[in-house]
Amino acid sequence: MSVNIAFPAEKLASEAPYHHPVAWDLPIERGVLPDVFAERAKRHPERVFVDFLGREYTYGELHRDAGRFAATLRHRGIEKGDRVGLFLPNVPVYVAAYYGAMMAGAVVVNFSPLYSVDELSHQVADSGTRLLVTLDVPALLPTATAVLDKSQLEQLMVARLADQLPRLKSIGLRLLKRSDIASIPNRSDVCEWRECLAANPGKPAALTPDDLALLQYTGGTTGRPKGAMLTHGNLTANARQTAAIDPVQDEENNVIFGGLPMFHVFANTAVLNHAMVRGARIVMVPRFEPKQVLSEIRRTKPSGFPGVPTMYQALLDHPDLEKTDMSCLRICISGGAPLAAPLRERFEKETGARLVEGYGLTESSGVVSVNPYEGTRKPGTIGQLVPQTQILLLDKEDPDRRAPDGEPGELALRGPQIMQGYWNRPDTQAATFARHEGVEWLRTGDVATIDEDGFVKIVDRTKDMISVGGFKVFPSQVEEVLVENEAVKEALVIGVHDDYRGEAPKAFVSLMDGADTDGDALTEWLNSRVGKHERVVGVEIRDELPKTMIGKLDRKALRAEVPDATG
Repeated sequence: MSVNIAFPAEKLASEAPYHHPVAWDLPIERGVLPDVFAERAKRHPERVFVDFLGREYTYGELHRDAGRFAATLRHRGIEKGDRVGLFLPNVPVYVAAYYGAMMAGAVVVNFSPLYSVDELSHQVADSGTRLLVTLDVPALLPTATAVLDKSQLEQLMVARLADQLPRLKSIGLRLLKRSDIASIPNRSDVCEWRECLAANPGKPAALTPDDLALLQYTGGTTGRPKGAMLTHGNLTANARQTAAIDPVQDEENNVIFGGLPMFHVFANTAVLNHAMVRGARIVMVPRFEPKQVLSEIRRTKPSGFPGVPTMYQALLDHPDLEKTDMSCLRICISGGAPLAAPLRERFEKETGARLVEGYGLTESSGVVSVNPYEGTRKPGTIGQLVPQTQILLLDKEDPDRRAPDGEPGELALRGPQIMQGYWNRPDTQAATFARHEGVEWLRTGDVATIDEDGFVKIVDRTKDMISVGGFKVFPSQVEEVLVENEAVKEALVIGVHDDYRGEAPKAFVSLMDGADTDGDALTEWLNSRVGKHERVVGVEIRDELPKTMIGKLDRKALRAEVPDATG
């Protein structure tokens, strides 16, 4: 039985247990990120904040660098509300630049290190970014320099990777891997991070929780990505919501693995801001490489590991998993994409760690719900809402109405972490928010159900639904069946043109190593286990399926590759 409740606190308090370790109505304070960071650095200046491949950076050290960067920005004409971009992988400078820009009153704009010149140029123009921070590596610096030449970007600050590494790794990079270092251009609008930093931190800008802190661009299901406007109040609230349900209350032994890219909203909240609010340590790697990640787990013994399903699959596939003790992990949370039951079961069996599924989106600062880390959970659901988050199911055809009780509906959200809207997109306000009970609810585009215990299940995305002769087919439900086949590693289902039915489902899979099967056998196996309208026209086997920049399976990219795809 599913229900449609707009204010779960009443139900959770009276009828159904709330399985997180705090009450749903726990007060969540909206604050200012630089103020929280300053308090942490003052309280524990010598505590390690970031462990980067063995080099440790304390709260006090990174806070000082952030303050010096803030002073540098002011000297360079950056004023409150100006946009400062970060075109960086996971490196310690990211942390100092992120909080330092905010100390100056600037708005941070995250850019993916995978962006092309055109993609970066578009978002620089859309956001009005004035100054960009990047790294002296061939994958980034030439792109950033090209954007500096062809856009309204005014200044470029370049950090040296070698300066951030442990001593021996730094020497090795400079002496043995010169091809991995890009030369910093000698020009007036480009400066080196270390040489440009002000000698002393200045006074932080006066900020309120309602001031804009971050422009976080969505992946974009259609057209160009949009910049979600997230305030200091949004980001501090979501960090505190995730920290409140963290079972590791011992700050000094709370170690969060930073394998997710910091430019992505999931890591920005679940790793960076969560750790800062808790006074925890981040074990940071530049990018996710299974061998290096497993080595770092053995060295640092983290207590928490946020990731996406493909990361957990990659760890399982690596031979070094056998020599890695994962018993240190108390929190393994999967987000960004549905977590297949066979993957969860295999990961837990082979590692002994508990893996739970959660849910969030850019527009919610990162985290909306999660299965409890300890005690009751419901596999296949995205768990229960984090404190102070409300939910409503809207009619899939008419968002001005609630979904009928017992039927799936479009998931709509309220809470202190919900964005203010999209940057420079006032025309999207009506389509993004629905007004019910005198207040606005964020429309997610995800179709969901809520059970009588307050656990939420995502059925599919409204844009992904396939219309087969008038019947609605949810691709994720067909994918869930496919990955139950022991030969299937990953699966995506999309709609393709069909002369008779309009659309029909077609499946694309990658296989487990050593699997012996073919598309026809998988098609027959699958179609015997799904409803008549869900039967696929075929299963196509590929070496690998397209993925987004953070490793999520990418249905949009797959559609672009398939000539007769619909949607």
